[in-house]
Amino acid sequence: MESANWGVRIRAFRKLKGYTQVEFAKSIGYSVSVLGEVERGARKPDKTFLSRVSTVLDISLDELSPPK
Repeated sequence: MESANWGVRIRAFRKLKGYTQVEFAKSIGYSVSVLGEVERGARKPDKTFLSRVSTVLDISLDELSPPK
């Protein structure tokens, strides 16, 4: 369930910043399929993935992380 929470937050911030999945995947250096799996909660994001997401979205990892 934790991976689903990451995915929901990543998708929300991505859309808020105006990125499509294709644009965003390219900007973070991952495939669209990997991004889609993370956003659907089928894959847990690793530290590198999360770091790239937070950098491209210009938000901190604390802002990105799901509430506990």
